[in-house]
Amino acid sequence: MVIFNPAARGLYGKRRRRLDTAVAQLEAAGHSVQVVQTEGPGSGVELARRAVASGAQLIVAAGGDGTLNEALNGVTGSAVPLAVLPGGTANVLATELGLGRLEEAAAQLPRWVPRRVAAGLLTCHATGTQRYFLCMAGAGLDAQIIQRVDPHLKRQSGKLSYWVAGFRQLGRRLEEFQVADGGAAQRCSFALASRVRDYGGTFAIARHASLWRDDFAVVLFEGRNTVRYLKYLAGVVTKRLEGMRGVKIFHARRLELRPGGRAPVWVQVDGEPAGQLPATMEIVPDAVTLLVPPEFRG
Repeated sequence: MVIFNPAARGLYGKRRRRLDTAVAQLEAAGHSVQVVQTEGPGSGVELARRAVASGAQLIVAAGGDGTLNEALNGVTGSAVPLAVLPGGTANVLATELGLGRLEEAAAQLPRWVPRRVAAGLLTCHATGTQRYFLCMAGAGLDAQIIQRVDPHLKRQSGKLSYWVAGFRQLGRRLEEFQVADGGAAQRCSFALASRVRDYGGTFAIARHASLWRDDFAVVLFEGRNTVRYLKYLAGVVTKRLEGMRGVKIFHARRLELRPGGRAPVWVQVDGEPAGQLPATMEIVPDAVTLLVPPEFRG
C-alpha cells in the first residue's frame, strides 16, 4: 500500500508523474501495489490502519515528513513494515537514510531490510492527545516557527517558507519553559528531542542521535532573545554547537516539559504542529518495523 499526499512537493514533475514512475518500478520488481491518497490532515493514519487490517504486507509513505508521520501512527504496534519514498517540502528520514531521489529510492526498495526500531511518543496533557514520531519532536522556537509558516508560500517555495517565518521572529521575546529528564529541571526556549542527526533536511543539530538507540538525543537552547539564535545557527553550521554557552546536549528516554508562564508554548512532531505544553516525550522501544538500505549504519 503506497500512501501519498497529492499536495506534496516532488511527487509530480512538469512532464511526468514521478510517483507513477516509482510505482511502475515497484510493480516491475514483482510487488502488487495499491496506491491511495490522503484526503486531509490526519487521514493518512486511518489509511495505514485499514491497510494493516486488510492484510497489507508493506506500507510505503510517499511524500514529506507529515505523510510519514501519519503512516507511522497507523502502523505502530503492528508487525507490518514501513518504508519511505522521499517527497514533500522535506523528508528528514529519507535524508538520514541517504535515499536520494524518489525514483532512485523506489528502484532500491526491494533490497532494503527490515529493522525493529523505537519511536517517540508525545503526550499533550491539556488535551490528552498522543502522537508517535519517528524522527524528532521540538518545543518552543521551532514549533512556533512552524505555527507561523505561510501555507501558500510553503506550496510555492518549500523550505524557503520556514526561513522566512524564522527570520520574522528576530527581535521578538521568546517564552522560556522547563525540561526535566528525571533530575533537576532546566530552562530553555527551544528543546529538541531527536532520533536522527539531520534537522529539516538541512543541518545536523543532534549529531549523537541514532535510530538504533532506545533514547533521544536532546538539545536545549537557552535565551529569550531570538538574535541569540544567530550564534547558535553559526555553531550548527561550523559543527561547534557542543560546548557552546547556552546549549546543553544529552541523551534521555523520557522528558517532562512544563510552561514557564501563562503564554502558550507550542510543540511539533516531525515538522507538524502537535499542541502545547505541558507535555511528555518518551521512548517506546520496539515500536515499528522500518525498511532501511542494508548499508545504513545509523
